[in-house]
Amino acid sequence: MCTVLSVSDINKSRKFYEDLFGLELYQDYGINISFTCGLSLQQNFDWLVNIPKERVQKKTNNIEICFEEEDFDGFLKRLKTFTDIECLGNVIEHGWGQRVVRFYDLDGHLIEVGESMKMVITRFLNSGLTMEEISVKMDASAEDLQKLLDNEE
Repeated sequence: MCTVLSVSDINKSRKFYEDLFGLELYQDYGINISFTCGLSLQQNFDWLVNIPKERVQKKTNNIEICFEEEDFDGFLKRLKTFTDIECLGNVIEHGWGQRVVRFYDLDGHLIEVGESMKMVITRFLNSGLTMEEISVKMDASAEDLQKLLDNEE
């Protein structure tokens, strides 16, 4: 099972995803590539799914690809080096404490990159909050939050 994105230039899109997210190539079929994470890129998507080229739309805003980053601030610095990227506003912090940024990739696919939940919990612990206080803020049990910390180490 995977997600396939329609791209206009397979080489530029491959470089974008490898450089920005560090994705690793799994399979390369020329106009179709797959990364080890389950994301695939397809050039000439219209041909593959047998629809007119003009029906392949950009910026539909009805689906987003989500990534989490351990070093969110480092990711933001790396993102700034991609001058062709259109961001959807600034970094926001959700009520549960996770910081996220949204932007479009080279082909208009909406991407969200958020701080990993482990890092959110760690940031709260480092600020002096107890696990119980974090549990209330994040609306999750302290046990589940601790499991997240334990499983991601």
